[in-house]
Amino acid sequence: MAARIRRGDRVEVISGANKGQRGEVTRVFPDAQRAIVQGVNRVTKHTKPRGMGQPGGIVQEEAAIHLSNLALIDPKTDKRTRVSFRVLDNGSKVRVARATGNLIEG
Repeated sequence: MAARIRRGDRVEVISGANKGQRGEVTRVFPDAQRAIVQGVNRVTKHTKPRGMGQPGGIVQEEAAIHLSNLALIDPKTDKRTRVSFRVLDNGSKVRVARATGNLIEG
């Protein structure tokens, strides 16, 4: 199945504690239906020292968010949109913004 949200896309969180925040997708886990979005859903982790030169301590990092809680941002209009797919004349399958019909690059 083709991915509606891919690495490098700009997305907005549409539900949950981080609702309304925007960021770029840095990693997608298709099997778990989750994604990591830069600067969104930050959690605090306590880490142990791992080897020489790596100190332990408290670090903040992004946690994964379920894909159903994310909406793609149309690059041309900068608004949220749903995604559909279209097969072009040359046989390639591309993502299309449902609201405007614009092709989504990537």
